[in-house]
Amino acid sequence: MEKIRVMLVEDHVLVREGTRELLDREKDLEVVAEAGDGEEAIRLAAIHRPDVIIMDMAMPRLNGIEATREIKATHPGAAVLVLTAYDDDQYVFAFLEAGAAGYLLKDVSTQDLIRAIRAVHSGESILHPTVARKVVDYFSRKARGVPAERTAETLTAREMEVLRLAAKGMTNREIADRLHISVRTVQVHLSNIFSKLEVGSRTEAVLYALRKGWLTLEDTC
Repeated sequence: MEKIRVMLVEDHVLVREGTRELLDREKDLEVVAEAGDGEEAIRLAAIHRPDVIIMDMAMPRLNGIEATREIKATHPGAAVLVLTAYDDDQYVFAFLEAGAAGYLLKDVSTQDLIRAIRAVHSGESILHPTVARKVVDYFSRKARGVPAERTAETLTAREMEVLRLAAKGMTNREIADRLHISVRTVQVHLSNIFSKLEVGSRTEAVLYALRKGWLTLEDTC
C-alpha cells in the first residue's frame, strides 16, 4: 500500500511530536518531515515533496499563509490542510486564496484529523459547512462583474459538469450516480481538472472557477 506522505508545520514542539505520534499509528500515513516555522516548511517541502501538509497559522519567521502561498507556487500538487486555533474570516479567506485545500480548528478529534488528511489527499474539500458558505459567498462577490473566461480550451464539457457538481458538495459516488458513470471515471475527471488548473483539491478547483466566472453562486447551491 502506497502511503500518504505528510509534513507537519507547527512551531510548538510538543504539539508537533504528539501529532506525529498519532499519525504514525496509521498504516497508510507516513510523516516525512517536520517544520517549526514557515521558512523551514518551504525548504523541507521542496526536499520531501509531501502529499499533504498540515499547516499552522502563527509561526516565527514566516506565517502559515505566506508559507502556503510559496509552497503552492512551486509544489501545486501538495494539499495543504490548515490546523489552527484561528477561525477569523480574514485568516480563512487568506489561506484559501493562498491555495489551502482544507481548514480545521485545533479542537478536532484525532479521527477527524486523520479522515481529513485522507480526504484532502483524494481531492475532497474539508471545510465546516458554515465556513464553506462564507467562502463561496466571498469568492462569488469577488467574481461579480468579472467577465467569464472561456473554458473550452481548459476543461472539457464533461469536466466542467463534474466540477459544477463538485461545487455543490456532492461526493464522488453522488456525482457518478448523477452522470451515470463509474466512481473511477469521476476520479479521473477530477484528476484531469486538478492537473489542468494546477491545483491539488476540489476546494482550489472550485475557487479557481468562481474567480474566473466559470461558476456562479447558484452553481454551488
